[in-house]
Amino acid sequence: MDFLKRAKELKNEIIESRRYFHQTAEVGLDMPMAQEYVIKKLKEYGLHPEKCGHGVTALLGKGAPVLLLRADMDALPMEEDSGETFACRTGHAHACGHDFHAAMLLGAAKLLKECESELKGTVKFMFQPAEETFEGSRDMIANGILQDPPVDAALAFHVAPGKMGPGLFMYNAGGVMMNSVDGFHIDIKGKGGHGAYPNLAVDPLRIAARIYAGLEELIAREANPEKTCVLTVGQIHGGNAANIIPDTAFMEGTLRTNDKAEREMLVRRIKETAEGAAKMCGGSVTITKLSEVPPLMCDRELTEAMAGYMKELGILHPIADMKANASEDFAVIAEQVPSVFMYLSAGFEDERGNYSAHNPKVRFNEDVIPIGMAGLAHCAVRWLEEALCSKEEAQREND
Repeated sequence: MDFLKRAKELKNEIIESRRYFHQTAEVGLDMPMAQEYVIKKLKEYGLHPEKCGHGVTALLGKGAPVLLLRADMDALPMEEDSGETFACRTGHAHACGHDFHAAMLLGAAKLLKECESELKGTVKFMFQPAEETFEGSRDMIANGILQDPPVDAALAFHVAPGKMGPGLFMYNAGGVMMNSVDGFHIDIKGKGGHGAYPNLAVDPLRIAARIYAGLEELIAREANPEKTCVLTVGQIHGGNAANIIPDTAFMEGTLRTNDKAEREMLVRRIKETAEGAAKMCGGSVTITKLSEVPPLMCDRELTEAMAGYMKELGILHPIADMKANASEDFAVIAEQVPSVFMYLSAGFEDERGNYSAHNPKVRFNEDVIPIGMAGLAHCAVRWLEEALCSKEEAQREND
């Protein structure tokens, strides 16, 4: 099958799915509308989907080898200001492109169903919630996504906004492609009191300020400058009046690194810094881990093979050794099975490309949709063919 030609014929249909996900954006693990929609569409395409934890899975083909195709489908807890006619009005926003990922995987499922008899193995589909909170992969792994049948390899795409229009694909064969992420929540306990008598209180906001300054110094003075180490505090909350010193406050943030030793050191030092600042001021802290995701490292041999299949589409230009400071919970899957993660350019060369992911004004180019769905389908067919040939050749050599 000419997957790209067929994908272009289905483009408007898959755009409808993308816009449905976009308008009904949901966050976190519990995504009932997305889950229901994916199940409905897969049934329309002739598949037999099942719930897998808070996500959805389905199979096509039969026997080994087994390739997992994964798409995340969750949004972000933020208001959208994109100006799109189909913008979400619920206080959630698909500002990272996961609506594209889910729609493109639906499109790939339809393409592969149309040639299911030609598949030289099994394709397993993974529609995942809660990537942004780094919970979704583990949720579906705990519910058997990598088993029954066991997965031999995995592939996922991510769209990229900005000034690059569709036509590029970016990958990293064997190096650290994306950073680890360790999310943390720090509860700060002080002693409330009157704003006119701070000497009689233990101010948790003062403790929060000391912790914040100490965390900044970790990166400036303790992290290895030759490694990527990024620490961001995204929330500090405490108090509700100008003349009241509150009892408690809390803060949340993330640490991202590309180095195991730096990660271990900084995770330890975050705890020591918070506890030390609280003790100095007469308060206390409780630290809770929100996420623990390793760096994303793709399998070298598999990545080079998948990049070759993408080039066979004839319209794409590769960018090798791609790296990003962001994190991706597909890394949890990549720790367990050989995996490939690729970015597809999905921006605009005009003013629509002025904004990055996670910005309320970000926009993504829907011309990437046939590229994404065709790429997933073509890579699946080609990898199953070559993996089966390699297996048969190995068996002949053993015989």
